Amino acid sequence: MSRRTAGVVLVGCAALLQAARYLAAATFGSNVAGWDADLFQAMLEYIGSDLSVWSWVLLAVGIGYLIWAEVEAVFSQRAKQE
Repeated sequence: MSRRTAGVVLVGCAALLQAARYLAAATFGSNVAGWDADLFQAMLEYIGSDLSVWSWVLLAVGIGYLIWAEVEAVFSQRAKQE
């Protein structure tokens, strides 16, 4: 697997974790009669921040892999030209 593929997969996993966090909060509050921003924020706090933390970690690692792949491609292209 190339670094670009790994980076894209990790960024996709980060997005999936963020979506799972919001979906879990919405599912938790599905029996609530009325919705507002404060109630949804309370539901997100009840879910916790673990998914958000891991999402940010995966996003950072994924972007790191993408940058690494691009830098490596530039250096290999320059080495071929010399």
